[in-house]
Amino acid sequence: MTTPAELPVNGNSDVVLVRQHVRTVAVDVGLSLVDQTKVVTAASELARNALVYAGGGRVRVEIVHNGLRKGLRLTFSDEGPGIPDIEQALTDGWTTGGGLGLGLGGSRRLVDEFDLKSAPGEGTLITVTKWAR
Repeated sequence: MTTPAELPVNGNSDVVLVRQHVRTVAVDVGLSLVDQTKVVTAASELARNALVYAGGGRVRVEIVHNGLRKGLRLTFSDEGPGIPDIEQALTDGWTTGGGLGLGLGGSRRLVDEFDLKSAPGEGTLITVTKWAR
């Protein structure tokens, strides 16, 4: 697969499809089983966040290259209410949804690169990358 894929995240079944697609591409990229599990878990958390907090969104799944290394980049975007305090949102244990508060911070720890852009009223854009070793 060389063409980036755009997948909707508008319901629980979409979260499952995102997980399956990310797993397939992670195998294609050559990620180890452990790294496949990490990136699929991060994808699941981020897709679920888009669904729960923004009412849905989309994810772009693409294979990227850095010299001879291949990686998997996921870009989640939504048009939800945005995150007023990104630092606080990345703090383990902090949540507005009644969960464990591990989604964003946990996702950040599972990937090699993590970038979050958000502001109140402007939605959220999260880009994560996992590199094959």
